[in-house]
Amino acid sequence: MSTALPAALVAELSALLGAEGWRTDPGSLEANAQDNSWRHQHPAAVALPADVAQVQALVRACRAHGVALVARGAGTGTTGAAVPLPGSIVLSFTRMDRIVEIRAGDRCAVVQPGVLNGTLQQALAPHGLFWAPDPSSADVCSIGGNLACNAGGPRAVKYGTSRDNVLGLVAVTGSGDLIRCGGAYTKDATGYDLTHLLVGSEGTLALIVEATLKLTPLPVSQAGLRVLYRDADAAAAAVSRLMSQPVVPTRLEFMDARSLELLRLNGADVPDAGAMLLVEADGDHDTLPYLLQALASAAEGDGMIALDVAMEGRARDQLWAARKALSPALRSVAPGKINEDVVVPVSRIPALVAGVQALARDYALTIVTFGHAGNGNLHVNILYHPDDADENARAHAALPKIFELTLALGGTLSGEHGIGLAKRDFMAQAFSPATLMAMRAIKAALDPDGILNPGKVLPPA
Repeated sequence: MSTALPAALVAELSALLGAEGWRTDPGSLEANAQDNSWRHQHPAAVALPADVAQVQALVRACRAHGVALVARGAGTGTTGAAVPLPGSIVLSFTRMDRIVEIRAGDRCAVVQPGVLNGTLQQALAPHGLFWAPDPSSADVCSIGGNLACNAGGPRAVKYGTSRDNVLGLVAVTGSGDLIRCGGAYTKDATGYDLTHLLVGSEGTLALIVEATLKLTPLPVSQAGLRVLYRDADAAAAAVSRLMSQPVVPTRLEFMDARSLELLRLNGADVPDAGAMLLVEADGDHDTLPYLLQALASAAEGDGMIALDVAMEGRARDQLWAARKALSPALRSVAPGKINEDVVVPVSRIPALVAGVQALARDYALTIVTFGHAGNGNLHVNILYHPDDADENARAHAALPKIFELTLALGGTLSGEHGIGLAKRDFMAQAFSPATLMAMRAIKAALDPDGILNPGKVLPPA
């Protein structure tokens, strides 16, 4: 595709969207040139539609002229899924940011894709409800982006990811057609499940223009445990015990020794230990102590050093503030960071942790591991100095080994960040040729000319 837009297309979209919705100024191009993967590419223009009709017209015009469209929410993704291609148009949903309806009686909300996760949570709180996905960027990420990459967060161990908390979608295909799937109901055995197909497709199949979200009542009470272990192996074994007993924790987070060291360097009150688990339960005032006791009993075992209980309030808040401070703290170690969010069956977490530690030794790298252990979803962070050629080479040589280890343990490449550009070329290792062929057939059916976020998710045929 040419990097210059056809004059006829520019004239058509300028008239369609007006000055507020059609931007080609340098500031707008720069603001939409990257996501949190730090990949960078200016689009040819930025389109900011105000309604569904404009989205449809925009898609049809781009299809007619063979111009790529890259959908964008708040740009907090880490895999390059929202990074434009040369000559492409970024379709930003920031103007489509309305909470259409909160239906407390049906425990659902209807929203446009540009609504921020944090804004929705604030609107739901007076109704005693919340939307379960809570990624670390929850205050500033958009619902459309959450759905596009199937975002999760610490609460996913009990409440599920975005895919588990959406009931219906309205979307525009690559042909400009409007499709509706699902609705304000929790049971549906009617036809193909397009709703859950589109969630996690990263804007490559259709553009989500409205979503009906499943809501959950806010818990009456919450409490947490901080459990310290001699080493990462002991903590990983405790994760398996915790997830094999009947009480499902609300959150179960793992942090290795390097993570704890970083927290201390950044002022957090965290004792010296080989690893730490943060475990949380929620319930009512009568049952919560029993739930917490069951989790504490499962957390105990060989290698445990200490177990502390934090009930609601300042102590609990401090626990989770320490966890949220971890990712930003990584920048104090090295300017380069490869952040992968691999997943393995919970029973294989000990093997994953041990394997990552071995790779850190073999490649002489700092690899910090933490994350949502209750789902088997760990963030493996390779830290390096990009200007050190040898260390840079070792970091990028270690990355495929992490994926090989994950797949060998029966896992998958991503739990919540998605594939985008960062992991696209590893998809051929994760799926058979026949499976990838089926995915490409679905892409061709919904986006026949390949204009929606081309080059993302699926590797070249």
